[in-house]
Amino acid sequence: MMDVTVTEEHRWLQHLVGEWTSEAECIMAPGEAAVTMRGREMVSPLGDVWIIGRGEGEMPGGGTGHTVLTLGYDPAKGRFAGSFIGSMMTMMWLYDGALDANRRVLTLDSQGPDFSTPGRVALYQDIIEVESPDARTMTSRMQDAGGAWHHVMTARYRRVG
Repeated sequence: MMDVTVTEEHRWLQHLVGEWTSEAECIMAPGEAAVTMRGREMVSPLGDVWIIGRGEGEMPGGGTGHTVLTLGYDPAKGRFAGSFIGSMMTMMWLYDGALDANRRVLTLDSQGPDFSTPGRVALYQDIIEVESPDARTMTSRMQDAGGAWHHVMTARYRRVG
């Protein structure tokens, strides 16, 4: 067994624990209008050092998507770590991230396919901001080949339990 010391970063993750409703605005392709989707997420602790979020929500064009998010903190690296998978994709997104100086915003870096340039790997960020004990947002963005960041999605979460 490993000796686990709970840090302030582990405790920060507890802000995300609970039952949430969400409304997301997603841009499916550059120049297209945003699509609005609604969903629910249940975030549970895994011991004192990890959280697991299980989501369910509307998909563009119909149907329901299911997602699983994991987040923890690695004191040896001084970084947050995690993953994201969804029933609508075959890729596992791996996260590496840090909190801002005010400890309200967690920026999670990842890599994935550039949907506008087949074969290119792009940098992505999922940015989680805790606005209050009962409200948070997650903004996703992608970096293009020229280095510019493009907004992909904004999801607003409200605590229901």
